[in-house]
Amino acid sequence: MRDVAIVAFAQSPHRRRTDELSEVDLLMPVLHEVLGATGLKANEIGFTCSGSADYLAGRAFSFTMALDGVGAHPPISESHVEMDGAWALYEAWVKIMTGEADTALVYSYGKSSPGEVRDVLTRQLDPYYLAPLWPDSVSLAALQAQALIDAGDTDAAALASIAARSRTDATANPYAQLTGDVPAGDHLVHPLRTGDCPPIGDGAAAVILAAGDTARALCARPAWIRGIDHRIEAHSLGVRDLTDSPSTRLAAQHAGAFERPFDTAELHAPFTSQEVVLRKALGLGDHTRINPSGGALAANPIMAAGLIRLGEAAARIHRGESDRALAHATSGPCLQQNLVAVLEGESAHA
Repeated sequence: MRDVAIVAFAQSPHRRRTDELSEVDLLMPVLHEVLGATGLKANEIGFTCSGSADYLAGRAFSFTMALDGVGAHPPISESHVEMDGAWALYEAWVKIMTGEADTALVYSYGKSSPGEVRDVLTRQLDPYYLAPLWPDSVSLAALQAQALIDAGDTDAAALASIAARSRTDATANPYAQLTGDVPAGDHLVHPLRTGDCPPIGDGAAAVILAAGDTARALCARPAWIRGIDHRIEAHSLGVRDLTDSPSTRLAAQHAGAFERPFDTAELHAPFTSQEVVLRKALGLGDHTRINPSGGALAANPIMAAGLIRLGEAAARIHRGESDRALAHATSGPCLQQNLVAVLEGESAHA
């Protein structure tokens, strides 16, 4: 087993629209910043992995064009996942753990503004029974929220308080899209109001991973990945209990999340109701600060928001604001796929 850490993190300012920017334009400043933080050049990176979705871009193999942001020369060892960048980080972590690389660059991006995101995300659904009905992502999240209310796990006031806390915390985040006193708004799909739902926007993020002494040389306080795992729920929503997330709990168990408490948790909960589910599945109490960055309710660039949760948790460790942090990423309707990582600072490992 090798010690692997996140040694640098960068992200773009998240905006409602970036019509004037291509994916390459969106990525290049982020890639330059994350490489500059370590002093590494692109040709010194052992492995590069990206996460994105062709459905958002509206063209096949769109990620190959985004590679222009990395550079066409010299040739690199490169891979891509059609998922949130958190899963690209998992692939890069495996690559380093097997000894095939000592460093890795992971990046992801999403431009949600060009299309109707609620309709695009229906392509994640079961193609035979559910997708033909075109239930959009907000409507499915509303079903989950209503199930939680019916079970007595939450209510409208509790959901509104989650939204208010997240947007207030986001005022300290210069990259957030929504900050401050954002009104609850009208019902979008009952019982979810506008404030319970994530903003639509464009953004990108990148991290650098490194192993052992290389990580210590590149970062004053690396965020060591002590455990990481991802699991998936049944594809059919009809056979799931939407008030719980067994896959999150199982991933957390295999990542070692229940060994000791966390001071910080960055949860990828695009809807307020999903934070309720995740807190219960992960056993998080009041001693853990949830989403100090504002979370996905403040900025939710699809395919990058999960990687940002890992990056934000790592950045707090880099700055000495956290010793043990949990990072979570999700993909699919109603928390269908979930990844959990445990990050620790050097002192916590000693």
